[in-house]
Amino acid sequence: MIIGITGSSGAGKSTVCEYLENEYKVKVINADKIARKLSKKGTSYTIDIIKIFGKNIVDEEGELKRKKLAEIIYSNPKKREELNNCTFKYITKEIEKRLNKIDNDTTKIIDAPLLFESKLNEKCDKVIGVVAKREVQIDRIVARDNIDYDQAEKRLAAQQTNEFYIAHCDDIVENNSLLGFEQDVEKIMQKYGISKK
Repeated sequence: MIIGITGSSGAGKSTVCEYLENEYKVKVINADKIARKLSKKGTSYTIDIIKIFGKNIVDEEGELKRKKLAEIIYSNPKKREELNNCTFKYITKEIEKRLNKIDNDTTKIIDAPLLFESKLNEKCDKVIGVVAKREVQIDRIVARDNIDYDQAEKRLAAQQTNEFYIAHCDDIVENNSLLGFEQDVEKIMQKYGISKK
């Protein structure tokens, strides 16, 4: 079984996936971690990013200036779309490779913020959306990315709403507090017939 887990920034997807990996017989593939790995200095992906955004997007060492990139894409929808199209091409290929390496008896989880946009949802048997109150998400983004409230707002405004996930996912986990989501997760895992370790 392949389960997709998605949600907008600060919803707490990673916390839910971490909990699943610790408590259940599942293997998590994290799209953000793959993107970080692929965007190291000198990779084909980084070279493609430089083609889109210019040489100023990397520092003297040739490493990607992530904060600068985030500023550009969250204020320019066209550039965001270009970056996403480039990213999806590399990430979907890598995720497919990893899915094939995990044995078929293991439940595979794809943790991807842009699961629907990248069409990775089509590879999933079930999709779980993780949602949280907007103010909770903003607080988390500010703390995690060390940015101000306005920047966090701008990022969220550029992403899908909770309503989108509620409408498009098979199940929803509400993650407004660090320990408040387990019951939702347990009910869903029981429904899917996935056992604890």
